[in-house]
Amino acid sequence: MTVTAVRPDGSREQLPENVLEELRAHLRGQVVAPDGADVATEPRVAWNAMHPERPSISTRCTGTADVVDAVGFAREHGLLVGVRGGGHSVAGLSSVGEGMLIDLSLMRGVQVDPERRLAHVQGGALLGDVDRETQAFGLATPLGRVSETGVAGLTLGGGYGHLNAKYGLACDNLVEAQVVLADGRVVTASAEQNPDLFWALRGGGGNFGVVTSFTFRLHPVGPVVAFAGAFYPLGELGRIERGWRDYVVGAPREVTSFIVTMTFPAAPGMPEVIHDRPVAIVGAVHCGDVDDGMTTLQPLRELGTPLFDLSQPMPYTAVQTAFDPFFPRQALRAYWKSQYLDELTDDAIDAIAARAADRPGPMSLANTFHLGGAVHDVGAEETAFPERSAPFMVSFDSMWSDAADDASAIAWTRSAWQEMTRYGNGTPFLNFTGRDDEPLDADVATAFGRNLRRLAEIKAVYDPENFFRLNNNVLPRA
Repeated sequence: MTVTAVRPDGSREQLPENVLEELRAHLRGQVVAPDGADVATEPRVAWNAMHPERPSISTRCTGTADVVDAVGFAREHGLLVGVRGGGHSVAGLSSVGEGMLIDLSLMRGVQVDPERRLAHVQGGALLGDVDRETQAFGLATPLGRVSETGVAGLTLGGGYGHLNAKYGLACDNLVEAQVVLADGRVVTASAEQNPDLFWALRGGGGNFGVVTSFTFRLHPVGPVVAFAGAFYPLGELGRIERGWRDYVVGAPREVTSFIVTMTFPAAPGMPEVIHDRPVAIVGAVHCGDVDDGMTTLQPLRELGTPLFDLSQPMPYTAVQTAFDPFFPRQALRAYWKSQYLDELTDDAIDAIAARAADRPGPMSLANTFHLGGAVHDVGAEETAFPERSAPFMVSFDSMWSDAADDASAIAWTRSAWQEMTRYGNGTPFLNFTGRDDEPLDADVATAFGRNLRRLAEIKAVYDPENFFRLNNNVLPRA
């Protein structure tokens, strides 16, 4: 059987069976061609149903050596390459149509060194994999808010979560990475080894190679943390968010907080008063002493009269999985846009509230995140991730199930984002940015700002031919 695979320029490469067999002979993992498996047997399908592309060849790698051979094969045959870690890219950057997918889904091992407070994490691990192992020792590293999210994409793109105010971004806690480069070399990136690459990996995305393992700094967290989860009527969002704003700007660093607006489904085990009802969920985690934390979070439970209050001491792992049911893989189509706000004014809150009341569907969200603390302790040029001063971020997350609604949902998201530029600084967070007809470098210059030139220079050193281009792409520049 001959397999046809696409090249970066759109031309086609014919790969006869004997060539694929040679690749299979080298890899410990599987090599799957189109007729070898359907999507149901994939180790991990991509999350966003808008981007269901099937690769012509999928290499299911089991370790760094497999990744080296997969990169070498793709380079030898000039194939378009995509890389899948967690597969949770909103923009579909963990999918590749007709090209070659380097799939790290089977590489999800986590090894914890409790004495040195370090976690060694393989490139295909999910947040839940890390939390499970680190919490056995009462430790954690800042990661996201959905346990099915991939560690790799989240970290390389920055990494917001429930611990940011106290411990910074995921990328701020990265101390070392093992990387397979476009020429097949395996290098270590750290403050001591290849420091330019280490700088770029902390926020510069998947532009520079395949990260097969991450080493993270760990912190004492849990196993139980103080959690606030107050459900207020969506119609009261303007007043609720004003009170929330006034609280979070003076909150201690142990508190990381956000507001999510959604139509809550009729979920089993949840009270009927919030079933299929538009709500504003005021959420927060206090990662210090639990009793002190519940006292500190109490004002968030009194911003109005909650319809339901889920606030309580809660296992950190439960907090990390609380939003999982709302983000099932390949079940929802998604297009998100976000931007930072230097100030959350009353007018901005009113605009957010109006948009939250006019969402295009029940699963679409309008969210506000408070940033600060340890995130702001890092200078804008100390890592590739440049946004280190804005205290708030707003994200419009459209999610729906019917492809016939694509145009209207995307138009609403773009319109909401554009309106928010009246109050925001126009800088997007690339991990919360969807892709429809936008080019791969859309928003890259705005997101990276003055760090873009240095990123382009580092790209020219480690990937001069732009082999790794299915990402928020930085073009190499000498």
